[in-house]
Amino acid sequence: MKRIPVSSRRQFLARSAAAIGFPTIIPASVLGQNAPSNKITMAVFGWGMMGPSNTSKFLQEQDCQIVAACDIDKRNLQKALEVINGAYKNQDCKPYHDYREVMARKDIDTVMLALPDNWHALTAIEAAKNGKDIYGEKPLARTIAEQQAIVKAVQKHGRIWQTGSWQRSEDNFRIGAEIVRNGLIGKLKEVHVGLPDGHKDFAGTGDKRSVTPPPPELDYEMWIGPATMQDYIECRVHKNWRWDYNIGGGQLLDWIGHHCDIAHWGMDMDRSGPNEVSPIQVDMPPRTDIWNTATKYRAEAKYAGGITMTIAGGHDDIKMGTKWIGTDGWVYVNRGGAYDCSNPALKQMVKKRKDEKDPKSEIIEVAKAPKLGDDIIKTRLYETKGHHRNFLDCVKSRQPTVTPVETAHHSATPGHLALISFLTNRSIKWDPVKEEILGDADAAKLLGREYRGPWKLEV
Repeated sequence: MKRIPVSSRRQFLARSAAAIGFPTIIPASVLGQNAPSNKITMAVFGWGMMGPSNTSKFLQEQDCQIVAACDIDKRNLQKALEVINGAYKNQDCKPYHDYREVMARKDIDTVMLALPDNWHALTAIEAAKNGKDIYGEKPLARTIAEQQAIVKAVQKHGRIWQTGSWQRSEDNFRIGAEIVRNGLIGKLKEVHVGLPDGHKDFAGTGDKRSVTPPPPELDYEMWIGPATMQDYIECRVHKNWRWDYNIGGGQLLDWIGHHCDIAHWGMDMDRSGPNEVSPIQVDMPPRTDIWNTATKYRAEAKYAGGITMTIAGGHDDIKMGTKWIGTDGWVYVNRGGAYDCSNPALKQMVKKRKDEKDPKSEIIEVAKAPKLGDDIIKTRLYETKGHHRNFLDCVKSRQPTVTPVETAHHSATPGHLALISFLTNRSIKWDPVKEEILGDADAAKLLGREYRGPWKLEV
């Protein structure tokens, strides 16, 4: 009897269930998952800023079981165990120090990666090689070269990927992008991507700027990983690592995977990118500063069809969020349900009302698409029942998530190119098909970073 590959069995079962009217939720045991009650098993990595938040979401999903937690700071690892095992009222979630030991466990189906940017590529690639589906935080990686390696690994090993760009699972962002995609503001001419500026002391350690020995609970050698070794300074480690170019990318790269992601959604650029990115203005601290990422910045990206995108942080004329401007009007979206439009009829598509159960909260309501002469919204974009829920559903169905790895790569690329333009102080010509910097060998070197041994970037 011919053996059907697991992926083929999944697709066959999903199609068969749909054909006879059953829900396309396949028991975990059929998919090769071994958790109690055939739940999707998960390991969580990182307990800093997004780790606790993502874990809380997955703990609320009845078909997900978190069975392992990994962190190289014993203090954070203990916090993770207390939360997870406390939620389950048992001691079944096991602690780990080395991510490779977790990835090697055959009984783990999925991983949630919420790590500093310097660790995105190595952990994601290891997960893909070991057959894990991945929920990974934005930006996709610290460099474009690392992002390309992650995309290659996920595609090569046939993994499901969801990026933490959760705005795609919010109604106001989706409706705004749909309006643009359906041509209801005319031909798109200009896009504004407004991001935060400055540095924010997320850990409350901004005054701890002297060189000290690392705390005994933290494996600092492992924390630095493939990045350049540097002295331990408390204010540039937990949560504040994003203000150090050795590890992160500042506000620009911390947020590009959110508002540029939405901009690309409306532009239909999920698999493409700009042709050129130019530096307009940047306030860049000396590279020797402890927090050395750009504080105020502005770059201009040019796309096919004459579309210009302005990416800015700290400029009053570019509001936080995403704004598309066309020949017949504009539409603007941001967090908190923010939605505005130059067309009064389209403005009614998103409404807010008070939540009767929680007066401090508001409920976003989406109206039916209004008719505007011969125009009506015909192209509908991917709608989810929640970002984390979408990931689990796609693990079962083997269908792409709302923010797959290719999308995350292209959403972050304009931010990486803007940073390169700031560092070189010149325009960067980019081939979005070959994904190469054109005619500038020195700038092209900045597409990647040299890895500190023994770490290697291998797919």
